[in-house]
Amino acid sequence: MTSSLAVQRDQLLADPTLRGRGFATRWRETVDTWLVARFSDALEVDGSDASPQTDDLALVAVGGYGRGDLAPGSDLDLVLLHRGRTAPVAVAERIWYPIWDEGLKLGHSVRTVRDALRLADEDLDTATALLTCRHLAGNPDLSGELASAAAGAWRQGARRRLSQLRTSVLDRHARVGEVAFLLEPDLKEGQGGLRDIHALSWAQAARPVLEDGDAEKLSEAEAVLLEARVALHRVTGRPDDRLTLQEQDEVAAALGTSADDLMAAVADAARSVSWIADETWHRVGIGTSSRTSLLGWRSRYRAPGLTVSGGQVHLEPSADPASRPELVFDAAVVAASKKARISRDALVRLAERTPPPPPVWDDGLRQRFVSLLGHGRDAIGVIESLDRVGLWERYLPEWTVVRNRPQRNAYHRFTVDRHLLEAAAAAASLTDRVSRPDLLLLAALLHDIGKGRAGDHTEEGIALVAEMGPRMGLDSDDTETLKEMVRLHLLLPTVATRRDLADEATAKAVAAEIGDRCRLSLLHALTEADSLATGPAAWGSWKADLVGELVRRVDHVMGGGDPVAALGGSDFPDSEQRALMAQGRTVIRPSSDGSSLLVITADRPGAFSRTAGVLALHGIDVRAADAASDDGMSIQVHQVSSRFGPMVAWDRIVPHLAAALDGRLALEARLSERIRTYERSRRIPGPPPPVVHYDDAASATATVVELHAPDRQGLLYRVTRALADFDLDVRVAKVQTMGEVVVDTFYVTRHGSPLPDDPELRSELQRALSAAASSDQLGC
Repeated sequence: MTSSLAVQRDQLLADPTLRGRGFATRWRETVDTWLVARFSDALEVDGSDASPQTDDLALVAVGGYGRGDLAPGSDLDLVLLHRGRTAPVAVAERIWYPIWDEGLKLGHSVRTVRDALRLADEDLDTATALLTCRHLAGNPDLSGELASAAAGAWRQGARRRLSQLRTSVLDRHARVGEVAFLLEPDLKEGQGGLRDIHALSWAQAARPVLEDGDAEKLSEAEAVLLEARVALHRVTGRPDDRLTLQEQDEVAAALGTSADDLMAAVADAARSVSWIADETWHRVGIGTSSRTSLLGWRSRYRAPGLTVSGGQVHLEPSADPASRPELVFDAAVVAASKKARISRDALVRLAERTPPPPPVWDDGLRQRFVSLLGHGRDAIGVIESLDRVGLWERYLPEWTVVRNRPQRNAYHRFTVDRHLLEAAAAAASLTDRVSRPDLLLLAALLHDIGKGRAGDHTEEGIALVAEMGPRMGLDSDDTETLKEMVRLHLLLPTVATRRDLADEATAKAVAAEIGDRCRLSLLHALTEADSLATGPAAWGSWKADLVGELVRRVDHVMGGGDPVAALGGSDFPDSEQRALMAQGRTVIRPSSDGSSLLVITADRPGAFSRTAGVLALHGIDVRAADAASDDGMSIQVHQVSSRFGPMVAWDRIVPHLAAALDGRLALEARLSERIRTYERSRRIPGPPPPVVHYDDAASATATVVELHAPDRQGLLYRVTRALADFDLDVRVAKVQTMGEVVVDTFYVTRHGSPLPDDPELRSELQRALSAAASSDQLGC
């Protein structure tokens, strides 16, 4: 009997020279040989006259196994064909069970050719799986009959099948996202991934849909993606196809490259696939739609030389980009405004004939450029098309460094280039809030243009924009504003989430940094656009309210208002809270919507830390907190969210908190047990070490201690306990989670005053905070 299939796979996996298609071919050959033996064994077990004969049976590989592109964790899709009236169940089981015994995933069926074709007619997945029928064992004529009939039926129903395929592809794209621009792409199902290549091959089997050279480009891209997928399965030992941040270093090492180079290669391959797929499915949609208008679009006044037909922008034969360089952006603006694509022929002509831009753009060129950005999301695909043929970087040579540039940060969702386009698209919907929409759009597009270069990306970006502004035809004032947008693009969200907005020093400092109201409004809109383009964790009602409140107060100061008056009704504690404190009893009161928690208790060391510990025990994240004390009583207000959903189990939390504040809860023991049970195993390799900053200028009444550390359960409890050990009172706490990193900011006082300027004390506190943030063990 042939040796274990799992053992043979392990032997192949142990050979680091077998990658991508090389591994897939050897693994497919190994599986083929093993299955042929299993088929033979299954027939030999029962030699009675009533048992099926080889001529009546065929074992057929379909789907991915039929194609032969097996990764280590790929399923085996098999069909046992038969000609009899009764399905050969016993034979099938003698084939299937050994596969399961090997620990392999199996997709299996037992059918006649007629049954298989009937199901394929009803089910798209079955129909596409049969397009890759490959004979393994038994009667090859039976396998050939199925392959021929399935292919014929597919071609005969081409119009219906192409429409179904297109709908399926678009639905998958919307659900999974893009391989090229997501930081954790799905190599198989994502847009531009392996499944898109398969879908195009199925479409081509229905009728020719690919243009000359497309098949070769798809094959080259497939080699890159399959190599990454095989390496991912090899490294993780799982059939997962999402290349997560924590696995990218190890996968890259297995392929003899760096994580950044790996992700850039994957992005480039996926962009090539998406480029071909998007255009192909667009043509298919036009060709299969029964509602497509035969009328096109043309305007000799608005866009001479351009026409729109069949959902594509075309250049008229007489239009020569060599004499009309503005045609590039005229075509792009028309495509974005009509939700169309620039035809491939037009793109080629534009790329070949358009001269380099002038050293200084004229107003018309800049206005066309800004107009394109102003079309928001409809402009993204058009810009990607320009970039694919080298036109975008002709006008923005700085783009080459950010193209396909990954951001090794779970806080971000996209590569740098796509993040900038998404930010510009988001800014397009905010232009009615600012007096200079053009500067907002340009700032959104360029705010991270310095990433990928040596040095601080903000400083690099300022230097680049200082050169780009004059080249784009901006005057010195506008260029200076654009530079300031790059320099300050993180100011508002940083201050809003890390500083006490109720401290008059906060608004005064931000007002001095920004300088005027026009820039403030631009920064406000840029902050929202940048955050929306970053990812779901970067913007929400809580953060929007904080930034909005900060902007309101800064604007008040810039208008000559009194900083104290800008605080409005933000006194803490307010009169109602002070009345509760005066009663001298413990109060634990969640808000009606569950988003905040009020705690009033006797003023004693560690009260804030105990509250943080109980909340961590129940999986509650503290986003911000205010604390104060007066006349022997302390008050805390925590803004919270649950990592387990919108409902917070206050009926369980409140009794635990009351016990902890009263010294009747084994808080450390319970937290240690929870951490051992639930602490997330998903981590980015080599997280940055904790960093502690002191800021004595941010407040006149407290010292700001800022901690940057890897996110861990119970972190706030450990850190605030360390602060209590130094007799520090936490007046305000701000907590911001950015992917796997947390920034905790504490306004602390010692005996009612800011932290003394004592280097030894501050050094020891820094040591304690770093130790508290570095360990998952509560006792460390």
